[in-house]
Amino acid sequence: MDKKMFQVTMGDKVMQFAKGTTFGEIVEAMKSDSRYPTVLVMAGGRLKELHKTLKEDCQIVPVTTADTIGHKTYRRSATLLLLKAIYHVAGRERVKKVVLHYSVGEGYYYTIQGDVKITEEFLKDVKSCMHEMVKKKIPIIKRSVKINEAIRLFHEHGMYDKEKLFRYRRVSRVNLYSLAGIEDYYYGFMTWHTGYLKYFDLIPYDEGFVLLMPSQARPDELPQFVPSPKIFQIQKESERWGEMLGVDMVGALNDFTCSGGIQRMILIAEAWQEGKISSIAEEIIRRRDVKFVMIAGPSSSGKTTFSHRLSIQLAAHGLKPHPIAVDNYFINREDTPLDENGKRNYECLEAIDVELFNRDMTALLRGERVELPHFDFVDGKREYKGDYLQLESDDILVIEGIHGLNDRLSYSLPKENKFKIYISALTQLNVDEHNRIPTTDGRLIRRMIRDKRTRGTSAKDTIARWPSVRRGEEENIFPFQEEADVMFNSALIYELAVLKLYVEPLLFQIKPEEPEYYEAKRLLKFLDYFVGVPSDDIPKNSILREFIGGSCFDV
Repeated sequence: MDKKMFQVTMGDKVMQFAKGTTFGEIVEAMKSDSRYPTVLVMAGGRLKELHKTLKEDCQIVPVTTADTIGHKTYRRSATLLLLKAIYHVAGRERVKKVVLHYSVGEGYYYTIQGDVKITEEFLKDVKSCMHEMVKKKIPIIKRSVKINEAIRLFHEHGMYDKEKLFRYRRVSRVNLYSLAGIEDYYYGFMTWHTGYLKYFDLIPYDEGFVLLMPSQARPDELPQFVPSPKIFQIQKESERWGEMLGVDMVGALNDFTCSGGIQRMILIAEAWQEGKISSIAEEIIRRRDVKFVMIAGPSSSGKTTFSHRLSIQLAAHGLKPHPIAVDNYFINREDTPLDENGKRNYECLEAIDVELFNRDMTALLRGERVELPHFDFVDGKREYKGDYLQLESDDILVIEGIHGLNDRLSYSLPKENKFKIYISALTQLNVDEHNRIPTTDGRLIRRMIRDKRTRGTSAKDTIARWPSVRRGEEENIFPFQEEADVMFNSALIYELAVLKLYVEPLLFQIKPEEPEYYEAKRLLKFLDYFVGVPSDDIPKNSILREFIGGSCFDV
């Protein structure tokens, strides 16, 4: 009996395929115009993996490695490929655990626990094994199992972090992926087979190694490995602190929440941050020539609250701090430069009146009395309201803005008078040993909550604007982060369990037909790993209060 045929549309191409044909076969037959490989498809308005089969007439849209979802699929699948190669080269019995820690450059940093020495020769063998599997196009097989079965399998495989994580899942089934006998759980979709994973390198780094992969902007070439040593050390310090407390994975945090220990965890986390801020204040005081504390960091890092708390610490040590927001030096909105899409680019340095900023700061350094500007964000114009300042011997300026580390902003100020601080929310937790929590996810969730609370902006609009915000960070903040005198990690180990209760209602408002729906769905699935924590016990001066409200500062 002939199989039923269905009509498939892709762009301006229309073809007939038999029921049961995989979307991978359909994509290969219809030959997408993209120069980059298709790793997923949108079919009938739903995202599907390429092993899924045709069941009805549909329109498909290819998702390539140049798309955000496709790029994440590539990186996720490369981790499974890496694990299989390590087990093959080292021997499964010698490997206790392979741990994905955090991003380094365009790669992921891993360590191996067990009877394995990470040498260049070992990594060369692993890389060779990975390339062989890529050539063979080995299928990545997906299967659905009951949650209790998954927990049993994780225990047998020694994946205790996953075992603990899934004790708190409310779903009845879970999807597992296997590659040539290695089975694991991954937070998101995977490629059809290993043939898609052509571009990677393994580079020894610190106590482990980096799996270097292409960027989303250039998914068919490997970038140069450019580590950020200062950021790496902050991440490492934060991770070790979490391990010391016994909270390095989400399952462990859930244990604390359910055992009644979360209040103590909140107090410890806040005390640890306060201690870091105090030590930064002490270092500033030791440098007697410092008159300008320049604070910069990406969106939703908590710069405003941090600057207030640092000012309090400086005051407690006998100085007189004065906060200055670089945003008050915006040029008038009508004169703001446009980006490549014809929209006003508030992220670029040219949106700031750099000349006026330097004239005012230089005059203050000379001891002159200066009237400081105020930018009216409603009218989009700079104005003056009689805000005068004159520096004395114990006065110090705490300047906060995204360009704070860029010397082009403060070109006229002597280097010895500046102290640069980079602040970012570098998540200490991972979902489990093979699924990391991207720093950008934590910041996006923070921003959605704050945007809704302070500006009435929907989660949909915040998600839509996020790629533009990220581009601005890549251009104006990240290139200067290693020039900081000190770095501060504003992420709190407990915060995602608190933010969950605030952001879930916002994400549920995004409708399936809206472009932002799949990002909202991904974040909701991610947040489902956490047991929610009420905000009652969070101190009024916490950085988290900048986003959820109730701060004792004007933020």
